[in-house]
Amino acid sequence: MRPKSSLSAAAAAAVTLAVALGGVSAPTTAVAGTTPPASSAGSSSAVPGSPPPSGVACTVRYSAYTWDTYLTSSITGTNTGVTTITSWRLTFPLPTGQRITTGWNAVYSPSSGTVTARGHDDHVTIGPGGAIAIGYVADHTGDTGSPSSFTLNGTPCALG
Repeated sequence: MRPKSSLSAAAAAAVTLAVALGGVSAPTTAVAGTTPPASSAGSSSAVPGSPPPSGVACTVRYSAYTWDTYLTSSITGTNTGVTTITSWRLTFPLPTGQRITTGWNAVYSPSSGTVTARGHDDHVTIGPGGAIAIGYVADHTGDTGSPSSFTLNGTPCALG
């Protein structure tokens, strides 16, 4: 027969393992002539989480510096979802009279109206919690306003 202290150590290890498994009990073997200890992990079992939401979740921060008939914009898009976004496309309406003349970290098309920015070949994934930083220079005919909305791969983004 095992000494009592070894049984207590084995019971503690089983409880520790059950806690590590999220409350799911690990199989144990009782030593002959002993009663297995009661679990302190509680009587509730782990409930599987709901599946991750479909689509993407994002937040966009936009800022611009204006001068004469030009503006320089900075856009940061953050993946607030739980899955990696691949082959991202950020779509937004430019205010009337603005036209993109050059940009960085993305390809922009068309240069006015509703524009879609897409990542370069080496800049196409956004992991959970990750962000992209893109921007452009545009000329304008007086309206230096910001785009009114952004969508990432067709899903609306929160402005932040």
